[in-house]
Amino acid sequence: MAELRHNLLECSYVDAIEWFKKTDTCIATIGSCEKHGAHLPLGTDSYTTINVTERAAKLADVPHTPLMPFGYSPHHMGRVAEGCGTITLSANTYRAMLKDIARSLIYHGANKIVFVTHHGSNTKPIDELLRQIRYGYGAFACFYKTPTERECEVVKGILEGPPEETPGWHAGEMETAQVMAHDMNLVNMDRAVKDTAHAPRWMGPEFSKIDGTITVKYKGSENIFVPMDHHEYADHATIGNPFRGTPEKGLALFEKEAEHLASFINEVKKFPFTVDIKDRAFPDRA
Repeated sequence: MAELRHNLLECSYVDAIEWFKKTDTCIATIGSCEKHGAHLPLGTDSYTTINVTERAAKLADVPHTPLMPFGYSPHHMGRVAEGCGTITLSANTYRAMLKDIARSLIYHGANKIVFVTHHGSNTKPIDELLRQIRYGYGAFACFYKTPTERECEVVKGILEGPPEETPGWHAGEMETAQVMAHDMNLVNMDRAVKDTAHAPRWMGPEFSKIDGTITVKYKGSENIFVPMDHHEYADHATIGNPFRGTPEKGLALFEKEAEHLASFINEVKKFPFTVDIKDRAFPDRA
């Protein structure tokens, strides 16, 4: 028998049956279509997600779903035409889609589902969803956010930018390198700019911001959560230094992140979750 393809989109149903005989763990791949710096494509986060997922699925020998290219990105819509091309799902629609993906996989035999994304805001609406999957079906579900932003320990030694360049943030060193590694033709460095984040100017001079989290700093403390649009704190949709990006760094990032994800999945395989047969029902198919 030929080796099974890891992407379920490329499998026949016979192949999928074999996968769920072989393992009860599956990766669900969630991307995004949103504004990045003018030098990078709207699919930047999707390309990183699928590159890491494909490598990790082979290393851990588990199947993965095809990439869902849309996520939760309301802050990238901007003013009219400013975030042009961004497609965002509402939080309710987003959760509903992920829940249907999960319960479809559970119906076929999955007991453990690892959602993988590179887009940080995809993790904002998910706590309720993950609990619904666990409490409602008895399955394990979690989100794996590829290392970036402030959590760069996994890829330590690859990025060169100093802290003030917030390496790995939006359209900076990390993401530019990753798109270069995926397809150099998608990058237009003539449009690239080096930039930093700032608190929304309407908040006044007492507030500051170092990156793209939902927080702002006030009197040295970063305990204030504010709903902001991306253009309000990043003038060019770039936070960091894209000129430090190289295809070699991008490939190294994909491989290091995939190794970490695969290692995590191998631990997930050991988790004692088994869905009762009655909870695999899929009654409302319409």
